[in-house]
Amino acid sequence: MAVKNYFNNTSLFILLLAGTLSSCKIIQPMSSTKVYAFRLKPGQDLKKSIQEFVDEKQISAGWMSAGVGSLTHYNIRFANQAEASSGQGHFEIVSLTGTVSKNGSHLHLAISDSTGRTIGGHLADGNLVYTTVEIVITASTQLQFTRETDATTGWKELEVIEKNDQ
Repeated sequence: MAVKNYFNNTSLFILLLAGTLSSCKIIQPMSSTKVYAFRLKPGQDLKKSIQEFVDEKQISAGWMSAGVGSLTHYNIRFANQAEASSGQGHFEIVSLTGTVSKNGSHLHLAISDSTGRTIGGHLADGNLVYTTVEIVITASTQLQFTRETDATTGWKELEVIEKNDQ
């Protein structure tokens, strides 16, 4: 009886997963990725520095693989808020995630203060490096990320384009 329930639950899970994935664009395994690693120094603006690097390296489809370090000033837009919230002090970056492209990036940041209180949201300009921020970006040479206004959300949302093999 337990085995039968296991298979019924597993079958249901597979059906639910298949339904979820059917709306996703499946890209074949990437044969070509490139990894970039760099360090930001005190006083640099986190978001602007990342975008400058992405633009300089002409990254058309990348994602944050790692981002750790510290800030003296944060500027984060919280969920469903029109404006960013700011603060000063000493903060540890506990998560930095998102997609990057010379066509537009979308990054989220989570930071903690000296008591461990953690906040996070959409990365805005004005996050200043305290001692260091170490960044690792992985990029695909087979994809291109663009941002197009979505009729449903009204925001510029990610569009994934598969490049033709050359």
